[in-house]
Amino acid sequence: MKFFVFVVFVAVTAQAVTGNVWRYRRSTRNEYKMCVPEDLLELCKQMISEETKSTAKIICIPARDRQHTNRVDCIEKIKDREADFLTVDPEDMYIASKVPDQDFAVFEEIRTREEPDAEFRYEAVAVIHKGLDINGIQGLKGLNSCHTGVGRNVGYKIPLTKLKQMGIIGNLAEPELSPRENELKALSTLFNKACIVGKWSPDPKINLKLKKKYSNLCELCEHPDVCDYPDNFSGYDGALRCLAHNGGQVAWTKVIYVRKFFGLPVGISPAKPSNENPEDYAYLCPDGSKAPVTGPPCRWAARPWQGYMTNADVVKTVDELRRKIENLNTVGAKNHSPWLEKILELNDKTAPKENKVISPGDYLDKANYTDVIERDYGPPFKTIRFCVTSKDEEDKCRALSKAAFSRNIRPRFDCILEKDVYTCLNTIRDNGADVITLDGGLVDLAQREHNLKPILAEQYGPTGGAYYAVAVVKKGSSYQSLADLKGAKSCHTGIGRTAGYNAPLYQLLKQNLIQKTDCPYPKALSEYFSGGNCLPGSKDTRFGLSEPVTEKLCSLCRGNVDKADASTKCNFDSTEVYSGYTGAFRCLVEGGGDVAFVKHVTVPGNTDGKNTESWAVNLKSSDYELLCPEGGRANVEDYAKCNLAQAPPHMVVTGNLKTESDIDEIRNALISASTQYTSRPDYFKLFGSFSGKKDLLFKDSATGLVSIGTESEIQKQYSQILALVNACNA
Repeated sequence: MKFFVFVVFVAVTAQAVTGNVWRYRRSTRNEYKMCVPEDLLELCKQMISEETKSTAKIICIPARDRQHTNRVDCIEKIKDREADFLTVDPEDMYIASKVPDQDFAVFEEIRTREEPDAEFRYEAVAVIHKGLDINGIQGLKGLNSCHTGVGRNVGYKIPLTKLKQMGIIGNLAEPELSPRENELKALSTLFNKACIVGKWSPDPKINLKLKKKYSNLCELCEHPDVCDYPDNFSGYDGALRCLAHNGGQVAWTKVIYVRKFFGLPVGISPAKPSNENPEDYAYLCPDGSKAPVTGPPCRWAARPWQGYMTNADVVKTVDELRRKIENLNTVGAKNHSPWLEKILELNDKTAPKENKVISPGDYLDKANYTDVIERDYGPPFKTIRFCVTSKDEEDKCRALSKAAFSRNIRPRFDCILEKDVYTCLNTIRDNGADVITLDGGLVDLAQREHNLKPILAEQYGPTGGAYYAVAVVKKGSSYQSLADLKGAKSCHTGIGRTAGYNAPLYQLLKQNLIQKTDCPYPKALSEYFSGGNCLPGSKDTRFGLSEPVTEKLCSLCRGNVDKADASTKCNFDSTEVYSGYTGAFRCLVEGGGDVAFVKHVTVPGNTDGKNTESWAVNLKSSDYELLCPEGGRANVEDYAKCNLAQAPPHMVVTGNLKTESDIDEIRNALISASTQYTSRPDYFKLFGSFSGKKDLLFKDSATGLVSIGTESEIQKQYSQILALVNACNA
């Protein structure tokens, strides 16, 4: 897939290639294109305007398009010569190493000033008491083991990966157990006691259950009954305290913390006094031998440095690029420039360091780190299968799968494409897929008719796990109440959805503007909003509506405007341009609608420069108002006082016949992805537009995922709404 690329600050000659796609010409000897996140372009402008001793020029290229960026896209651009270099960490290098026909090269490292000559960012080691009577690695069985925390690199993933390879740990793929429980069971069996703190499951009940079941893994902690952070015997130095002072016999940690713990020199830092005697301890090497902690470590694995990656064409002149980066680091550090950390990922504790040009795969292998990233304990190899309903959604799902695997999110994600959401519900019911995210109205349908159940809920910033359904009108219109809308033209998110269907229908029924006996309700809506409608999904035969009714309900819809495909008109998914929240608002803006039934963040999220698509780029939020159900109008930010209903969040649903372990592994993987990508959207934008398309897999406005506990008050209130709008189906 090819995308338009925008040049910032420095004009670049372009030449046309196939179709409407444009490519940048290859870099000259003095010119290098850096791939950066679109939202950092202003900082990049500042960076490239700086005078340096190097006359080389850097051009800033945003990945994918102006709505979306991540490093996966940048990697593709460097392969295709649409960009020349980017910052990468080992996980990005892993993705790059798996791209077919690539010629990537890591040419510069980002090292710490404290350890400028260290070969790796950190080295994972096992430390034991020097006098421990241990006969090879097999001697680990039955020891008391100290770890940094659950799911962490040196104290959890690396020992699990390496011990599994050595045959010290047995089966880690019992199909009836989740991946996390397989790991915990193996460690619990191998060690007598341990300290492995953290959230073993995002579900509090399962977390507690696992900690009771494998309680020996908490016995060495400061607070065994809690077994969570903060704990004096957790973390890199905490694992060593556990070894030295709490009965531990082996500790899994980093070399740098070993040296600090025992008062040994670290890089350029001299030795410091310590109460701990290094002569009493030793490294346990992977071959079963011992080595003094005062000497060179015998590592189990190492994490490579972050760095900069390019392609073979640029390698020919890479020395100039190196000098430019080093010069920019000097200037940025001197002026405390914000672009230094945001663009080049350098700070006052790090510096660029030239390394021998090496492929990303070889770079990872040198650190014995590839297998740590790839760790997969099957067969059987488990997957979590998203059910998707459009090519756009499938593309995002595939990109997520690639990115998440490199970031240690397990099980791996897969994608099942079906024709519509209702087919997806059947597919998940029949175990052909595992998850889909639904709005509250469709969650109800999934539970009632497809034997599915919600397991996770989206979060929405200040409003938490809820949102408001609102009616939006143009500021210059004369409408002052729902009653005034009789005969108007209406724009809806989709049939059966909360904000665009259930909430307005509920208010119309409540106010007797539509009678409870006016079944079927979609037909009643078409008669109330007799000027025309776009109610995506209403043409689906499952609703049994007559052709004249569906024609009216679909009269304002447009289908896929990019492909001019008439068959997609009034589709429920993103192939209908007026489907969903943004689509319904766009219907109001350009499709002739008089009112759009959407959620409270739709107008702010698509106006005042927040949406750079041509139809929205010049929109102002002040040109729109909310229509209050009891009458009157309000500013779009006053949604808490002027709304049709407060709705529960969109939810991830799965099959009701799945085991507790199956559900726990789905929760673990999705919450892990949510946590990682919320804090680092430059890795992957889980919540946000993808290739210019909105609300794929999850809502753009979501800020995270949480495990669903007991039914909330909002859900109880929403059940009353559903009872009324589903009365025709009773």
